[in-house]
Amino acid sequence: MVNVFAVQVFFIVFRECLEAIIIVSVLLSFLKQCLGQPNQDQAIYKRLKKQVYVGSIVGVILCLCIGAIFIGLFYGLGHDAWSTSEDLWEGIFYIIATVMITIMGLALLRINKTKQKWRVKIAKALVEKGHGKSRWMRSDWGRRYAMFILPLITTMREGVEAVVFVGGVSLGYPATSFPLPVVTGIIAGILTGWLIYRGGNMMSIQIFLIASTCVLYLIAAGMFSKAVWSLQYYQFEVGVGSDVSEEGSGAGSYNILETVWHVNCCNPETDNGWDVFQAILGWQNTGTYGSIISYNIYWLFIVACVSWMMYEERTGGAGLAVKFWKAMAHVPGLKRLANKKLDGMNIEDDSAVQQVNSTMFHEPEVVEMTVQAK
Repeated sequence: MVNVFAVQVFFIVFRECLEAIIIVSVLLSFLKQCLGQPNQDQAIYKRLKKQVYVGSIVGVILCLCIGAIFIGLFYGLGHDAWSTSEDLWEGIFYIIATVMITIMGLALLRINKTKQKWRVKIAKALVEKGHGKSRWMRSDWGRRYAMFILPLITTMREGVEAVVFVGGVSLGYPATSFPLPVVTGIIAGILTGWLIYRGGNMMSIQIFLIASTCVLYLIAAGMFSKAVWSLQYYQFEVGVGSDVSEEGSGAGSYNILETVWHVNCCNPETDNGWDVFQAILGWQNTGTYGSIISYNIYWLFIVACVSWMMYEERTGGAGLAVKFWKAMAHVPGLKRLANKKLDGMNIEDDSAVQQVNSTMFHEPEVVEMTVQAK
């Protein structure tokens, strides 16, 4: 069995594919629900959808290049360059992904009440013309390409992990045991993501927004907890030596001074099956003060944000963004930028809709019609 199908490799590939594809499929379903209906602007929907696909593909290409470098160092130099910085790298990228997923989740909840306004905002962010500035230097570049950045970071992080982990365990298995689990792991992850995507398209917008946001926040909470855990474990590794990662789940594999609880089983790194729970819920067989407190703090932060959003909708108060930029308008050097942001927020709905339906949002079609006319 081991000579044909390495179970550990299957779970590694499936776990990494599952986490990446869940986020990508939720984004695609969200775009389909909010912008892909027959009576809506298909050009804007196609551009955002293209961003998701391009971000995912670029992330996969980058992860293959980075993973190939690490594996080349591992086999060529006899030194696993990944093992000395794995937890530090994971912690940093988990924090970045947590921040982006949190922002996206709040936007998903807000869209339930202000779908049309948010559609206009996305459209304007996509095609707004800059005056005298490079695209890469605009203050709203991250907002403009949000649908590109999130899949890029997600697929790159998960892809590099999968490539390096599979390369690491390959020393203990014959080469014939890898093709089948890698292919089946990818297929299983893609199938799971497709089911989520199809389910999101068939559900009503309100049910889908709630369900998808809950899934995103479960993943993000686990990511944030895992980020803190990884950074703590990296410090522990540096203090006692990198060989601590080879100790398994028993004594010596964790820092007893920072541990609240520990079980000598259910290790997502060594026990097959538990790595899926880690991918979805951030499960670890060792609970530290930092990982447990950070998990609870994250959920308290989400509760506070959602409560504030509900209060705003019921009272009609100014949004957090408006209050923030009003405060920034009093800061020297930021007054011009803050006033520009506030002016953009105060655009009348009719004017915004007119901009969405104007020809500047359909430049490719206009150019094509002009060429045909000639």
